[in-house]
Amino acid sequence: MVSKPDGEGTVVEAAGREVPITSPDKVLFPERGETKLDLVRYYQAVEEPLMRAMGGRPVLLQRFPHGASGPSFFQKRVPEHHPEWLETAVVSTPNGTTSQALVARDLAHVLWAVNLACLGFHVWPSRAADPDHADQLRIDLDPTPGVSFAMVQEAAHEVHELFEELGVVALPKTTGNRGIHVFAGLEPRWTSLDVRAAAVAVARELERRRPDLITAAWWKEERGARVFVDFNQNAPHKTIFGAWSVRARPGAQVSTPFRWDELWSIAPDDLTIANVPARVANVGDPWAAMTEEPQSLAAVLALHERDRAAGLADAPWPPVYPKMPGEPPRVAPSRAKKPAP
Repeated sequence: MVSKPDGEGTVVEAAGREVPITSPDKVLFPERGETKLDLVRYYQAVEEPLMRAMGGRPVLLQRFPHGASGPSFFQKRVPEHHPEWLETAVVSTPNGTTSQALVARDLAHVLWAVNLACLGFHVWPSRAADPDHADQLRIDLDPTPGVSFAMVQEAAHEVHELFEELGVVALPKTTGNRGIHVFAGLEPRWTSLDVRAAAVAVARELERRRPDLITAAWWKEERGARVFVDFNQNAPHKTIFGAWSVRARPGAQVSTPFRWDELWSIAPDDLTIANVPARVANVGDPWAAMTEEPQSLAAVLALHERDRAAGLADAPWPPVYPKMPGEPPRVAPSRAKKPAP
């Protein structure tokens, strides 16, 4: 519920707390003129599925002080001056630098960040209470130049088929832009290294099945006009754009979970803060089972063990990571030194 304005600001009630919202009439999304207060109301409307998806997880804030069309910056550290009730957790970067990140404990924490002009949230794959175990496998279907959304949909169908064969329930969402994410909820038994290894194996298996459509090639020069399965989104310390989060696009598009039977009809550009709350009210949360039935990663890791037994080396890591055991040379094929004749 929103209270009466107080001066230039407004106070909203969330999770039993009062959260000040400054400049509530500030336009953040120019396409329809939605304001900061409209964004607050959106997150209030989807509170239940939002917190089911990211509650208790550290989040990376991407702030847009001048709205979705303006410049932004990432903020991992919670500002020194913040409410006493705000929960934080220590997170690390690949080089070992640590910081106190916001934990999405409840809606009050979310709206506190929205007041800082954070539009959407980049979410850790582990919970603040158990940072050593990743409890989500995240398949990021990334459209390279020349790839249509219809191709991404077809690639998502291949992901669904593979996971069904493995006996793993994996659920899709739009990214709020041109891609699709597919998530599998896991028992908290595996590290991010294990989960990344599983993602590499999934990417390679999908490429074997549909080399015309899907690629596991890390180097852009090798991908062509194919859907890239970005396995490194599962690397340690990596975040991914959260379910029900709002993209910094003029139309306020939402990263929206959907059912597999909606795959061929889903239209990401049409899913916005203006209509997603009504969608949730009508069809519920397609990801409700994600946290209710955590699963084993063993069947997916079996693909990884098969590839290692066949002599396949690890896939390349992003440049911000230290050199990893078993990793191939970290250089694009076109720049690699050719062997002497």
